Amino acid sequence: MDWQRDLVTWPLNAQSRRIHHPPHHWHVQEMGHGPLALLLHGAGGSTHSWRDLMPLLAHSHRVIALDLPGQGFSRAGNRRRLGLSGMATDIAALCIAQGWHPDLILGHSAGGALALELATRLVTPTGQPPDIACVNAALGPFEGVAGWLFPVLAKVLALNPLTPTLFTLGADKVTRARRLIESTGSHLSPEGLALYARLIGDRAHVDGTLQMMAQWDVAPLLKRLGTIPNRCLLITGSRDLAVPPETSARAAAQMPRARNLSLDGLGHVAQEEDAARVLAAILDPENWPA
Repeated sequence: MDWQRDLVTWPLNAQSRRIHHPPHHWHVQEMGHGPLALLLHGAGGSTHSWRDLMPLLAHSHRVIALDLPGQGFSRAGNRRRLGLSGMATDIAALCIAQGWHPDLILGHSAGGALALELATRLVTPTGQPPDIACVNAALGPFEGVAGWLFPVLAKVLALNPLTPTLFTLGADKVTRARRLIESTGSHLSPEGLALYARLIGDRAHVDGTLQMMAQWDVAPLLKRLGTIPNRCLLITGSRDLAVPPETSARAAAQMPRARNLSLDGLGHVAQEEDAARVLAAILDPENWPA
């Protein structure tokens, strides 16, 4: 996405700024005062995924949302650092350099996996582990044939310099965005679909997303779930067709201080379908483990 051309019509653009912290050029949005909440979107998304939730959370928190490297308005300075471990390392370094000590890390889908990867890399202002909230966290390995075919396919696509251009060409992008979102069990407004249409029409964003997919490996994190000391709330949408809700239920059962909460009638991008309901679930202390 082009900063000069596209940001002016992007959600919450008045809260946007750029930070250069090696190896990446980061797009960050910030608003509110209070305990710090760090928001991480999923693969193929951007800060726009929090456009409704972020202002609500800002009533009680200082909220910082960032575009993952190579996606949205963030520019990747090292294309070999777009997997789970590399991105978590670079996000942690950015937070430490900026003096950000989150009390809450909130991640959606792949951003949920990133939040859990960051669980022991960041601390609150008092030195405690931050709370981790995930919405439809992408915590399961690909099963069956997809387990080996999808990573190989993603790597092949990512290595082809023509692939991002091919992805951005073709049928009406709003129609493609609608099909993509509805295939995950979610239904968005025309305005929400238009934002995704702009993203899938941007070559750099598509390239960054493909690079992330090609390098993604959640297996080491899954092996460490039982050692995560943070309080964790794993929220699922009952209609999620992208990540089976059972994935979060299984993960929560492996963690010492985690709970799984299902929200009926919501799909994969639940925070965009009903931001107030998702946020209410996160802010309700009764939903969290001791």
